[in-house]
Amino acid sequence: QVQLVESGGGLVQAGGSLRLSCTVSAAYAVAWFRQAPGQEREFVASMSRSGTITYYADAVKGRFTISRDRPKNTVYLQMNSLKPEDTAVYYCAADPGTMVTMRSPYWGQGTQVTVSS
Repeated sequence: QVQLVESGGGLVQAGGSLRLSCTVSAAYAVAWFRQAPGQEREFVASMSRSGTITYYADAVKGRFTISRDRPKNTVYLQMNSLKPEDTAVYYCAADPGTMVTMRSPYWGQGTQVTVSS
C-alpha cells in the first residue's frame, strides 16, 4: 500500500506564497490536483517518475513549481503570487507509470488552501 499525506495548507492573502508538502512512500510519478466546492477536480502540476519531465496547468504556469526531495520521500508544490481563484482543496497523487493521470491509484486526503482578497 502506497500512502500519501499532504500538509502545508492554510489561509493566505492574495499575492502571498505557500508551500505544500506531500510524503510519498514510493518513488513513483507524482502530481498535484485541486478541487473547489461544487467543482470538478482539476490538474495543477505533475512530474514524471524520472523527474525529468514536468507539466503545469495554464492557470498556474509561472506561479507554481513542483519539486521533490527523494531522500525525504516528499513532493512539494511551491505556490507564489496566489489569487483568490486558487482557493481549493489540494491533493497529491502518485502512479507507478510514467505520469500521473486521473485514474492513478494513489491519492492523498487533501489540504485546504484559502486565498483571501
